[in-house]
Formats: sequence, C-alpha cells, structure tokens
Amino acid sequence: MTNSNVKDPIIYQTLEESNNSFLNSLSSNISDVYPDDKNILLSYPTVYIHDFKNINGKHNVYVGETNNIISRTKEHYNASKNDKAWQRCFETYDGNPSLYIIGHAHFNKSLTLDIENRILNYMYAMDTVNMAYNSRPNPQSNYYPDEELEPIFNKIWNKLRRLDKDLFLSQSRIKESAIYKASPLHKLTHDQEHAQEKIVSRVASAIKNNKTNQLVFVEGGAGTGKTVLTSSTFYELVQGLEDENAEPIKCCLLVNHDEQHDVYKEIVRKLNLFDGQLDDIVCKPTHFINKYSKDNMVDVAFVDEAHLLLTQGRMAYTGKNQLADIMERARVTVVMFDRFQVLASEEYWEPEILDRFISIAKKDNNYIELSKQLRVVADDNTIEWLDKFTKDLVIEDLLPDSKGYEVKTVDTPEDLYKLISNKANYKDSNLSRIVATYDWEYNIDNRPEKEKYWEVKIGDFHKPWNRELQKDMDRKQKNRIKNLAWAEQPQTIDEIGSTYTIQGFDLSYAGVILGPSIKFRNGKIEIDPDCSCSGKAKKNRTLSDGVTVMNYAKEFIQNELRILMTRGVYGLYIYACDDALREELNRRIK
Repeated sequence: MTNSNVKDPIIYQTLEESNNSFLNSLSSNISDVYPDDKNILLSYPTVYIHDFKNINGKHNVYVGETNNIISRTKEHYNASKNDKAWQRCFETYDGNPSLYIIGHAHFNKSLTLDIENRILNYMYAMDTVNMAYNSRPNPQSNYYPDEELEPIFNKIWNKLRRLDKDLFLSQSRIKESAIYKASPLHKLTHDQEHAQEKIVSRVASAIKNNKTNQLVFVEGGAGTGKTVLTSSTFYELVQGLEDENAEPIKCCLLVNHDEQHDVYKEIVRKLNLFDGQLDDIVCKPTHFINKYSKDNMVDVAFVDEAHLLLTQGRMAYTGKNQLADIMERARVTVVMFDRFQVLASEEYWEPEILDRFISIAKKDNNYIELSKQLRVVADDNTIEWLDKFTKDLVIEDLLPDSKGYEVKTVDTPEDLYKLISNKANYKDSNLSRIVATYDWEYNIDNRPEKEKYWEVKIGDFHKPWNRELQKDMDRKQKNRIKNLAWAEQPQTIDEIGSTYTIQGFDLSYAGVILGPSIKFRNGKIEIDPDCSCSGKAKKNRTLSDGVTVMNYAKEFIQNELRILMTRGVYGLYIYACDDALREELNRRIK
C-alpha cells in the first residue's frame, strides 16, 4: 500500500506548562484547532511525544500511547514526583517542553502500539536525542490494518519533520546508524522470538531454582541477527520478568570489540537501562571478570561476538578461558558465537574445548542455531556464491541477482573508490565504505616514520587506514563523532576500514580490497599468510596440552575474508590485487 492510499494523520503540537490551567484548557484548544477531527485526538487511541530540550541543545523525549490523551497527560503531571523517567525529563530542560499528539482515523490499540514503538526506536537512535523514555515496548503481530502501518508511519514522520526538522531527522539517516541497526526495539523474526522465549524461560528458571553456571549457546553466521537478539533480550530482562513479585534482574552486556562496545553503551545509556555505573553494565570481558566473582554474581551475562573471547592469557587477563571465567560469575551466561569470525591466535578455540561448552548447553536444551540471513538482501544463489567463495575458497559463475543485490568486480582501486564514493553521496546508501584485508602495515599506537598516515598503497592509489584522519581533528571535531561508529563518521569515506572497525556492522555497499594475501592458483583461492600484516593472525598458538604449537594463520585470514565480504546489505564491489584472482572474478561475475 502506498502513502497516497491512506488518509493523512492529524498532529497537534503545543508548548506545555505543568499547571492546571494548561491541563484544563488542553481539550478545548484541540477542539479549536481541529473542530471537524477533534474526536480523532480526544476519543480515539493516540500516540504522544513529550519533548524536553535541554541546555545543551539535545532532547529528552518521552513517547507513549493512550486511549485518552487528556487523562494520560494529567496522570503524567500528577505522577511526576513518583515517576523517575518523567522526573529525569525535567532535570535539565531549557524552556517549555513541547507536546505532540498524533492521531489517525484508522488507529486502533495494536496500530498505535506499533507506531509508538517505531517512534521510540527512531528517537533513541538519533544523535539529536540525549535520552528516550517509555514503559516496556510491545511490538504487535498480525492485526487489522497492519498493512497500513508503513504508509501511515511515513506520513506521520514526514509531518513531524515539517514541524521540527532539527529534532526529527530523516528516516534514511536514522536507519543508517549503528545504534538503530542494533536496536532492542526491532520486531523480531520468528526464529529470534523463539530464541528469546527460550532464553527468558531459562533465566526465570535459574533464578527461581537458585541455579548457577547455566549456559545458553546461540550459534549463527554473519548477518543472522545475533546482535539484535542480544540487545532485545537484554532489554526484555532488564525491564523485569512478568511476575510482579520477581526481584530486578541484574544483567551485564559484554563484548570484546571496541566499536560494538561503544554502540551497546550508547543504547543502554539512551534508554536508561542501567542502575549504577554504566561501565560495570556494558563492559569488556576482562573488566567483568575483574569486577565480579562467585560471591558477587550477576543474574545474566550476555556475551555478543563471543568468538572474540580470549582462550589464553593476554595483558590484563591472566586466566585461561574467558567464557569459563564469565560462567563462574553469572547464573546464566548467554553467548552469541560464529566460529567463522575468529581472527587471532589468542581467540582460537580448540575443537574439543568448544564442543565441551556446546555440550553443556545442549545437555540442558540450551543450544540455539540461527541460520536465516538477515543482512545481505540477496537471493539464494548469491548467498550460496558468497558461501562458496569465503568458506570453500571456490569461485563459481555468479548470475544476476533476482532481488537486485549488486556484485561487481573492478580493475583498479581508483574505480572502487569512485563507485563507493558515488553510493555514499545518496541518502539511501550513505553508509557505503571501502574495507580491506590486513595486508598493509598499521600500528594504532605509533605514527609511521616517513609518512603522515598508515596507508593502504596500491600503485599510485593510497588511502589512510581506519582511525587515521581523526588524529588531526581538534577537540570539537572529535566530540562531534565520538558516539558514531567508524563507518558513520563522514571523514571515513576517505579511509580504508578493516575487520577491527567493521566486524559486527552493516554497510549499505561494501567496497572490498582483497590484498596480496588472497590469491588465485590452481583453480582455487589461496591464502598467503606471508603477505598479511596481521601479527595476531600469524602468531603461533600453544595448545592446552602445553606442548603442541600450531599456526592457524590461513584459517584466521580466511575468516577475515568472510567478514569483509558479508558487510554489504545491498551490494558488494571487489578489487583484487592479485592479477589471476582479478581475471577470474571478471570471468565469473556476469
């Protein structure tokens, strides 16, 4: 259904005053502005937004839905002393807050709940919003008229943008943000819902029966929805179990990845999902292990990107296996794992040890597998081609994608840069960036001796590695980008990303440079570790017997290849440094 086939929404905007005069005149004021449609706002279900602009120019917002906007507004003001969320909205606001009341002739309870949830999802993902408040969201399943949700919401958002473009950002800009993509407020797929129900059930049982060392093991490939499942289930449990007598659940969210850690931290802060120190709730595994103990245990530890957990001591971590140590400090540990994304020797999982943990989960029926590809918008043939390329190291003929997913190979890195830059100029594909295998030197702690930046150099083509350009920024410029993921920062269109900045994230279009470590020989792709600059991947690993020393560089670089090749949502552009590989790609991609 298109926008033109549905009626326009009605939005009433007014400045609020927390006094009886404002509350008593609200109904008559609405009737004066909308004499013919007043019942849609006063008698039908509505969605509302209270906007409190603070002294720093950011907004605290409270989003809700109600069957009686007048009574609900009075309830908010009368309960302001007891409602912590409502109180926080008042703490730093500057001037009178604004109230937006949104109505539509087709609104019913289910439709308003979905509209409320979508608005909240947008609001907290916007960099114009400091905090977003709401009671527990309740996304709906099938209802009449759910086919009108999209066109009605689009009209609502467009109208809100006309009222305040500085607050209500464009939908394309919101949807490109890493916070939105990792949102706990997305409607889950059937598989994700089933997984969430199982996790919540296991947590409730563990708490009720005072169990510890419970493990829920969720395994899935890149783009199968592990991050959204993590954030959504964390949010569900932090909000509390349905049992009114249940104690608050203490949850921690762990991830051993700088970019993803910052995204989760911002999500939890903006939705006010923490009590105490935020750094103790969203943290790195080593911090969690040092902070908590068997005598100071949390109820649930969520571990996203669990394949990045350390399986041997390194720097501040002195243990032998972070997952084992985390399980000792939580009643229930929930891990999201992809064995094809391990990148370093200190993260290597010996098959016997990994199988032991999986067996613990399976014994209690706590093993969950996610298989549906949710990131790459491509047909089955293209998904299979990507799997063959990255898992089997085989290049097959690639036919045109029936869904329009675009795969191209280019002859020069300059051509790749032009393609990606062009895509990044459009609002619907702004989050398009170039990434590369780690085949050029880079050291985050030092400047190169003779050059200004650590760079990817191919002939006359050269671009800085990720995070290089921000070194020359002043404090104001750095503050402007500090809460943005690497790919969202505007200057990164002129940088080259790596697995260290892009793992776990989406790109609209991914331009992938396959460096000298990826070759084509004897009819297959070959991995050449000698051409890689990844010291962590090439480092030898002493196994658990203390004697056997192995090198898994080829396996780790292949995993790096898969991570980079599965970033693009709508398309993948490839430049291969190896002549034979480039020729084979040109021959195979139709």
